[in-house]
Amino acid sequence: MESARELRIRRHERIRKKVFGTPERPRLSVYRSNNNIYAQIIDDSAGRTLVAASTLDKEFEDYKGHRGNVEAAKRVGQLIAKRAISSGLKKVVFDRGGYLYHGSVKALAEAAREAGLEF
Repeated sequence: MESARELRIRRHERIRKKVFGTPERPRLSVYRSNNNIYAQIIDDSAGRTLVAASTLDKEFEDYKGHRGNVEAAKRVGQLIAKRAISSGLKKVVFDRGGYLYHGSVKALAEAAREAGLEF
């Protein structure tokens, strides 16, 4: 029997067959651990990370809550959108990383949309 992690990785591989980041529309990739959440915008054709944000950034030094919850994910979504727009990126394609579109992944995506990213 496969573990939950192995199942997530298999789902992510299926998603990655279809989701590809281009220079015009890079990929917004989400990774979450038990304690933190990470987001990065990637140009897959060049193999480069263009923008990144996570709960480990200096903007979270004053954050007192748990860094793996929905509230922290909202702040990461706003932060990644702000950084992307300031570097000239407006449209992205969303890669949920094999996670269900629920909870912290959904909160990050909706916060990024509200802050101005289009996907």
